[in-house]
Amino acid sequence: MPNEMPLRKIIHVDMDAFYASVEELDNPDLKGKPLAVGGSEKRGVVSAANYEARKYGVRSAMSGFMAKKNCPQLTFVKPRFERYKEISKIIRSIFFEYTDLVEPLSLDEAYLDVTINKKGNPSATMLATEIRQRILEKTGLNASAGISINKFIAKIASDINKPNGQKTVNPEEVIPFLEALDIRKFYGVGKVTAEKMYKLGIFTGNDLKNKSIEFLAENFGKSGPYYYHVVRGIHNSEVKPHRIPKSVGAERTFNENLSSEVFMLERLEHIAQELERRLTKSKVAGKTITLKIKYSDFTLNTRSKTMPYFIADKDLILETAKDLLYQEELQNSVRLLGISLSNLNTDDKTAKKVDDKSILVQLKFDF
Repeated sequence: MPNEMPLRKIIHVDMDAFYASVEELDNPDLKGKPLAVGGSEKRGVVSAANYEARKYGVRSAMSGFMAKKNCPQLTFVKPRFERYKEISKIIRSIFFEYTDLVEPLSLDEAYLDVTINKKGNPSATMLATEIRQRILEKTGLNASAGISINKFIAKIASDINKPNGQKTVNPEEVIPFLEALDIRKFYGVGKVTAEKMYKLGIFTGNDLKNKSIEFLAENFGKSGPYYYHVVRGIHNSEVKPHRIPKSVGAERTFNENLSSEVFMLERLEHIAQELERRLTKSKVAGKTITLKIKYSDFTLNTRSKTMPYFIADKDLILETAKDLLYQEELQNSVRLLGISLSNLNTDDKTAKKVDDKSILVQLKFDF
């Protein structure tokens, strides 16, 4: 590995079915039963599902109606985000006992760089085991972990032995691990991309590795070089304790579908007000406003406009959102509206790019 590409010891900790597990923790009667956190079967969307519910195909972002259809015995509970935040703070406090290089991705997962750690323990594998045990002791909840030389591989590895398990991919194992991996397991390869890769004869990491950077760039645009490098174990993103958001947004799912634009404008005002509050709290502004519309048939439509200046004011956001609403005729009644602001004044324009000709030479040290 080139000198500018340091070999790190990264742990990705991911709580197991976090929201649902918290609900089971606080209400033991729910244990062992299919459980979904989110809207009811009539309205709303599943935010999280426990492993019993997942056996029936219930997944996050699925409509409550479809979830209930898949699993008639499914129990719905309303999310309690303040409670989830409370437990998340306890979990993060445990992380900081080991390192200050903690990058939270959400309430239930984070990267930890333990290359140099507060415990003076050279084994990232032992540290991950200890961290998971500490989480269980302090919260009563299980966590899984992935351990490897960078964030990309650590995140993939944390899914391998879920729930309540961990997987270490040592430096000398990185290439064989990635070559054998189903392309759908690669972080950053979604359903649509996976289907496109299948059509191109790419089913495993080894298939991906055999494609040139020119071929990947031609077929996947800017993502092409990313795929070229990560399948070779090259991913130099550092663990960033203060992760900079790429966008800030707010949205609402309505109890009844809206067919009148008058009612939609009323809801948009509340959403814009909430977005302004979040922008003020985050101390950011942005140039690109995106209006999100989800129709009653669950089709999704987004409309965006980029301003010549940064904004964070509710009135300006609302005025632009109204213009976007009237930009096209509505296709159906509306169940959800959202507004987000991106192209923020925090965007890092100086991110370093990995040279296309970089090579990976595996170094050995204890994991």
